[in-house]
Amino acid sequence: MPVLEASKLLNFARALLTAGGALPKEADVVGRSLVDANLRGHDSHGVMRIPFYVKQVQDGKLTPGATLDVINETPGTIVADGSWGFGQVLSRNLMEWLMDKAASSGIASGTLRRSAHIGRLGEYAEMAAERNMAAIICANTHGAAQRVAPVGGKRPRLGTNPLCIGMPGGKDGPFILDFGTSATAEGKVRVKKIAGEKVPDGWILDPDGNPTNDPNQLYGDPPGTIRPMGGDQAYKGFGLSFMIEMLCGALSGGQCAYPDPPPPVGNAAFFIVIDPKGYAGFDHLSQEVSSLEQYVRDVPRIDGVDCIYLPGDPERATLAKRSAEGIGLDDGNWNALLKLAEELKVPIPAV
Repeated sequence: MPVLEASKLLNFARALLTAGGALPKEADVVGRSLVDANLRGHDSHGVMRIPFYVKQVQDGKLTPGATLDVINETPGTIVADGSWGFGQVLSRNLMEWLMDKAASSGIASGTLRRSAHIGRLGEYAEMAAERNMAAIICANTHGAAQRVAPVGGKRPRLGTNPLCIGMPGGKDGPFILDFGTSATAEGKVRVKKIAGEKVPDGWILDPDGNPTNDPNQLYGDPPGTIRPMGGDQAYKGFGLSFMIEMLCGALSGGQCAYPDPPPPVGNAAFFIVIDPKGYAGFDHLSQEVSSLEQYVRDVPRIDGVDCIYLPGDPERATLAKRSAEGIGLDDGNWNALLKLAEELKVPIPAV
């Protein structure tokens, strides 16, 4: 398994994206987003996405240089169309506008449609937390990339439809809760598939609705499905995904899931940014968050449990470790990057 320091991996990511058609500024924003995901342990949203992004550019499904087109705007809302540009660029721009609006009105919301993959939702909640703001973000797959069947169903109907809630004021940094409404992210299954590894129990079902550890079953014809989040109460995870589908696909002017969808195209998303100054104030929020954090962390622990993890803790721990030791990439995904580098004539970094 090759291990690269973050700066070296970032330079490689930038070079691949630029050679693949991204503008230099886009390659920088997207490259940083992907490497930051790797640094925080979200490898499914890391550099393994680059071959897919470049293929979308080559196929004319992702438009370098595309910017946000504001379709409708009020003092507290923005409806934006991304013209299938790089999702990380579009989402960060939309977040900047929404944070400015929230600073004057207390709260602002926005939607994004026709965007390429927007990446790790936690990134945008972290942006808000840097300005002492809270955020709620969710996304669907613009009606395509259907991977999850309703409980009792054998065919996928929804995407993995992630939800993120971020809150500033923690002792070691903001609390960022970022998860898919399925048992796992599709990207994590794809990582296993490319690596030639099995997936853990409880992640996916084969086309007949039976549990399987073979990631290839998800991508067959007919396809398998990813289980909804919730185990024996998976209807809760699917129900949450169903509501997110409407928040993102319907409010944005994009699309909800529909029959015979195309291959994955990108995301529609819904963003809410909240400035505590418009409510009880940041000082009160910070005091209550700190008290709550201490109270929860001080719970009597079961034998063998060393500490209590709260949202954002695993990412901070992984960030510290990978910043010091480097980012490891499995051979399958590393070889995919090497193949792309050879095709694009991009120098390969030493590992």
